[in-house]
Formats: sequence, C-alpha cells, structure tokens
Amino acid sequence: MIIGTAHTAVTVRDMPESVRFYTQALGFRKAFELRHPETGAPWIVYLGVHPGQFIELFYGGTEEKPWHDALIGFNHLCFEVDDIQTAVETIRGAGFPIDSEPVQGADHNWQAWVRDPNGVRIELMQIMPGSPQSQFR
Repeated sequence: MIIGTAHTAVTVRDMPESVRFYTQALGFRKAFELRHPETGAPWIVYLGVHPGQFIELFYGGTEEKPWHDALIGFNHLCFEVDDIQTAVETIRGAGFPIDSEPVQGADHNWQAWVRDPNGVRIELMQIMPGSPQSQFR
C-alpha cells in the first residue's frame, strides 16, 4: 500500500529565506511552484530532496494566531500510495475515519486525508502521469 514518503510540508513566514536555507544550507533543489487554484496567488514551493521526494513550503506562516492553520513549522506528512481507493479502504477497514475522500488536486494527483490518533494530518497521494511530481522521478 505505502510506497514511500512523498513530501513533508512546512508553512513558512519568509519564503525567500526558507528557500535559501533548504537549497543553500541543505543542498535541496527548487523543483517547481504551484499557484493557488482559486486565486492564482503563490501557494507552494516544492524542493526536490531525492527523486520523487519533496519538501513542500507553504506561504503564509504566522506566529500571531497559534490556532490558525498557517502556523510556521510542520504542516502534514504525505505518503505516496499505489492505489488511492485501496489505501482509503484499508484505513477505513482498520477502524479509522477518513477526513477527506479521494479527489484530484491542483497538481492532478489523487489525494485523500486522514489524521493519526494524535491529530497529525496525513495526506495520501497517488502520483499521476503528467503531474509536476511525476516529472522529477
């Protein structure tokens, strides 16, 4: 079911400085960016770690509202799956709820969401041919 870790997401306060840290200090490479599908605003910067593995940097981090989803720091885990429907049914069959049924995201990949027992958000992603992620394998 699980193929590997697709990405780790971090919401950041200062995108240019964050990109500089991950590329210059850690040696990752800037792979591509996504714009928000509704507003067209800058949304996510993907940094390549290893073929098929990324760090996602989300714009909009703030320390002023600790209850807000846009906190600086860890955002969610993403696990690549070979079949999104089977993955969701396996989780459901084990007695855990699914937060979001499978849908195609802005990057054309299938995704579904679940939380671990501690509330950690986990994205399940089935990479589709032609998606930006599939170009970096």
